Amino acid sequence: MSDKSIGQSGADDDVEGSSAPLLEHLSELRTRLIWSVAALIVAAIFCFWQAEPIYNLLLKPLVRVAEIELGNTEFNLIYTGPMEVFFAQLKLALFAGVFLAFPVIAWQIYSFVAPGLYKNERHAFLPFLVAAPVLFTIGALFVYVVMLPLISRFALSFEQLGSEGPRIESQIRVSEYLSLVMALMLAFGFSFQLPVVVSLLGKADLISADTLRKGRKYALVGILAFSAFFTPPDIISQVMLAIPVMILFEISIWCVVLIERAREREDEENASAE
Repeated sequence: MSDKSIGQSGADDDVEGSSAPLLEHLSELRTRLIWSVAALIVAAIFCFWQAEPIYNLLLKPLVRVAEIELGNTEFNLIYTGPMEVFFAQLKLALFAGVFLAFPVIAWQIYSFVAPGLYKNERHAFLPFLVAAPVLFTIGALFVYVVMLPLISRFALSFEQLGSEGPRIESQIRVSEYLSLVMALMLAFGFSFQLPVVVSLLGKADLISADTLRKGRKYALVGILAFSAFFTPPDIISQVMLAIPVMILFEISIWCVVLIERAREREDEENASAE
């Protein structure tokens, strides 16, 4: 048997379960989906049980700006429909449940995909699997720590609570505030996935660092359009999303550079070994 045949045989042996029948793959997919949905349901039920403290936590940036910076110690939110708070809590439970159940869901996805990957591909895929939820969480925290106080300060600055002129007081609905928070967290969370997506494309040799450098101006236009579409219609949110995403784009370029350098070293080692 030739060396080429031996090498091919070794590579084929490294793929686990690739010759499994289609029905077996479908059965495994069903099992993975059941576990993922079960984890999401359990997490959502727990978050619905804790919906009030979770919502109060999300309210802190708004309440802090109203009470401490603007002196409105009687700041309240309102609801205008009999079931508005219930549906808001249900939506919050599902939203927070995805965060809580994501490690289980991600592991189920990896467990389903891993048998069809070579050993080196599995090792390369794992860091991205860890980086994705970490970057999403960083994006959500950026919204909570930076964006919500800025937007709250801007929104409440139009209040007129003094003695001069008629009283102008904000009456923010419970569901509207939750929709704003979720929209911002989703926009920033997905935007912060840029290094992961670009690095995966670079790992698959579908994009190069030179291409990314030449496409900076197009990337800037795309990022501004993305920011305008996925954030509230105010310049503060759009700029605060565009700036970190552009920084992440530059980080993505360096990630691809490191991947290309590692690939070149590997090619040189293989050439010297031959």
